[in-house]
Amino acid sequence: MGLVLISHSGAVVEGLRDMVSQVAGDDVMVGIAGGTEDGRLGTSAPRIEAALRLALEASTDGVVVLFDLGSAALSLELALEDLEPSARDRVRISEAPLVEGAILAAVQASIGAGLDEVEATAASASTMTKIPRA
Repeated sequence: MGLVLISHSGAVVEGLRDMVSQVAGDDVMVGIAGGTEDGRLGTSAPRIEAALRLALEASTDGVVVLFDLGSAALSLELALEDLEPSARDRVRISEAPLVEGAILAAVQASIGAGLDEVEATAASASTMTKIPRA
């Protein structure tokens, strides 16, 4: 199973990859695409495509993609257009919040859950309670 993490900030996805690796170990391949080629904030379709290809090559199960802000979806769409249809069929795009979704997805993937289950678990992060109310 693979995850691809996309952010407008390279530092954000690098740090998140470290967090994910600590909870999932080597069982989950994590590709990242953050920032632009010249180091500015933003997203890059070629960087996203490279991360997708790397994760897809390392995972026969498929890849769940999580991203930070809506405009990253535009770059992701462009990157997906350059993939073969058989590769696109192995990609699930999550609406989950990036950090919480990535951690939950990584834990599920590390215990052998399938692509649809990993995606659903990531999505559940959007309704996760962080502070219990009395």
